[in-house]
Amino acid sequence: MRRRSLSIEVASAKVLVRVPQFVSTADAEKFVRSKADWIQQKLAQQSHQLSQIPERSYREGSLFPYMGEQLALVVRPHSKAEVHRYGDQLLVYTSSRSRLSEEEQVRRLVSSWYQQQALMVLAQKTDQAARRLGARYTEVSIKATRSKWGHCTTKGSIQYNWQILLAPEPIVDYLVAHEVSHLRHHNHSPAFWAVVAGLCPDYKQRRAWLKSKGAQLVF
Repeated sequence: MRRRSLSIEVASAKVLVRVPQFVSTADAEKFVRSKADWIQQKLAQQSHQLSQIPERSYREGSLFPYMGEQLALVVRPHSKAEVHRYGDQLLVYTSSRSRLSEEEQVRRLVSSWYQQQALMVLAQKTDQAARRLGARYTEVSIKATRSKWGHCTTKGSIQYNWQILLAPEPIVDYLVAHEVSHLRHHNHSPAFWAVVAGLCPDYKQRRAWLKSKGAQLVF
């Protein structure tokens, strides 16, 4: 399909301008200049958010947030790669047979562990919230997407960004309430937000937290 209008997207502190074939370069430049203040505002906002992204270390003693807790990495060589949680410690066994560096092994193992936990935790919370609404969903899945934290299809399939487990648990609960509420309303109408409020009365504060700090929730 041919593009019918000019558009500007600012993402990850970069500007993308989409121009239809029938629009001249001069008109495109004029359009961009007219949006200069908005572009600068978005760039400054996103540059600040990107500067807040933590640099993750995957070495012994590194701390990882997990739904409001801090888990300390304990790394040990082993014949088999495994991850186990013991209280506030995340014990990571690296395989002596792997050709990857120890830190890369740990990164992959920790990421996989979080994904496994996310699917289990989010499926359980989704089921509980759906029961409260008397609503039905078809499946729960996870994915790492930077464009959105969750998605609910019209067929009742709910997908979450597994990195939400880096947030405090109340934020996780808000995300679940948000997506489950879409089982009732596939929009963001007042009726939709009323359903969200029924599941999560202080959703506005939690939503604001996710909006301001969500960019920090990355591996």
